[in-house]
Amino acid sequence: MTPSGVILYGPPGSGKDTITAELSRLRPEYALFQRLKAGPGRTTGYRLTTAETIESLAEEGELLYRNSRYDADYAIDRIGVAELAGAGRIPVLHMGQVVGARAVAAFPLAWVRVLLWCSEDVTSQRCRARGDGDLEARLQVWHETRQDLLDHAADPWSLIIRTDDVSPVRAALAIDEARLAGTPAEMRDVPGLVA
Repeated sequence: MTPSGVILYGPPGSGKDTITAELSRLRPEYALFQRLKAGPGRTTGYRLTTAETIESLAEEGELLYRNSRYDADYAIDRIGVAELAGAGRIPVLHMGQVVGARAVAAFPLAWVRVLLWCSEDVTSQRCRARGDGDLEARLQVWHETRQDLLDHAADPWSLIIRTDDVSPVRAALAIDEARLAGTPAEMRDVPGLVA
C-alpha cells in the first residue's frame, strides 16, 4: 500500500486534537505531525524552535508550508513528514489555511484531505471548556477560516465532517475508511457547509 497521511483542516475547536487521539487509538500507526513553532502560546504538540531556524529551513527549500498566527511562527518541514512516513507511521497534520493544506498535499503521500467544521457557538463552547485564554482571537480565526473556505470553495476534500453532529470515534472511523479506500479529494459544497 502507498504510504499515506491525513490532513485535518478546520477552525479552532473543530476537533483536530480529539480526532487525532481517536485515530491513534484506532491504529497506533497514526501519529500527530508536530509542527515547528517559534513564539509564545501552547507548547504541546509542537517542536519548539527559533524564528531563525524556520527562516533557514525556508531558505534551504525544506519547508512545505509556514505561517504566522497567535503571535507565533509555524512551519511544516519536509524532513519531519518524511521521517514519520519512513518509519511506517501515518502523519496527521493539523491545518488552518487552505493554501497550507494544498501545499502539504503536494508531498508524495496518499493524502486524505478532511475538512472538519463546527458552528461558531460550538467553537466558543469548546475553547472555553479547554481553558483557552485567547477566546476572542480564536473566534476571529473561526471567521477567517470560514472566509478562507469561501475564497477557496473549489479546493477538493476527501471528506467533510461536521464535528458538532458526528462523534470523534465515528469521525476517526470515517477517516480511516477513506484512507483505506483511497477516497479521492473532490470538490464539495463548501458554501452550503459554512453558510
